[in-house]
Amino acid sequence: MHSVGICGTDIHNWKKGYMLLEKYPIKPRGLGHEGSGVVSATGDGVTEVHIGDRVAIQPLFPCMECEFCEAARYNICPKIALWIGTGGQFTRYIVRSAKCCYRLPDHVSFEEGALLEPLALGLHAVQRSGVGIGKTVLIVGAGSIGMLCLLSAKAAGATETCVADIFQGRLDSAKKVCQTSVVLVDSTDGEEMAIKIEETMGNMPDITIECSGSEAAIQMAIHATKPGGTVALAGLAPPMATIPLAIATVKELNITCVFRYAHDSYRRALAAVSTGTINAKPVITHHFPLEKAPEAMEAARVAKDGAIKIIVDCYKQKEYVRKKRQNETMGKFEYFLKK
Repeated sequence: MHSVGICGTDIHNWKKGYMLLEKYPIKPRGLGHEGSGVVSATGDGVTEVHIGDRVAIQPLFPCMECEFCEAARYNICPKIALWIGTGGQFTRYIVRSAKCCYRLPDHVSFEEGALLEPLALGLHAVQRSGVGIGKTVLIVGAGSIGMLCLLSAKAAGATETCVADIFQGRLDSAKKVCQTSVVLVDSTDGEEMAIKIEETMGNMPDITIECSGSEAAIQMAIHATKPGGTVALAGLAPPMATIPLAIATVKELNITCVFRYAHDSYRRALAAVSTGTINAKPVITHHFPLEKAPEAMEAARVAKDGAIKIIVDCYKQKEYVRKKRQNETMGKFEYFLKK
């Protein structure tokens, strides 16, 4: 393994010990599912990848036989396997199905490879919510999923965007990712915050993508969204939540849920990054070595120093040489395995 991003789901699993619901315990599988690395060995009959290939690792492995997989909605496959192989990616080596490995073009870095998984979710959220040319979009939550939803919305044609978060440091980082207005959430009163958002944007947003999973944030999203608009729930929400359903009904809002990604979103994420359609690199704000993974998780949890996406460097420093080579046209990092 080379680069693995920390996801909000990792933090939830780390603190709670289970995924989404208690009936899905995370132990002893380990954490980490946004990774990239180098193929060091292959099994008999493997032809999709070869030793030395730089790859991004898609962590979901559906059955590809049920009605949902046949409809290209493998994210809701009831038999889907997560981290098929030897567990989470916060480690030096893992075993994975070759079908989960996507070769990275030479100009795409390992860090960008680690961003493909959350970017796939961002693309899926934008597709599910109906973002298109001319739409105005509010992103609630300025973590990595929120920022990748923002970049995906921009790529889809959104003309006006706004990001809301409880951490000013994250909002400052968000403005460095791309041009957007921001709102500091300083109240749990959803109606009050909706007025603040409308004043900032000049109008109520057509679409709100809620990326924090907070009950108060979901309430705010419903209050803030334009009548007839869409609220997409992409954050990891609590098992039960109280929402202003009467307000949503009177406004005739479309409330849609987003779970992982489907419809070939991972391949589209790779295409978006490799063609330069989406520049996701500014989302990465911090690096930690594998030995300091617990510190990295805590920094991500509290958004330390405006942290958005924290990358855990899983390789041993002595095994790799990181070399920056200036290139007027690409300006990319290249990584070389020490011989």
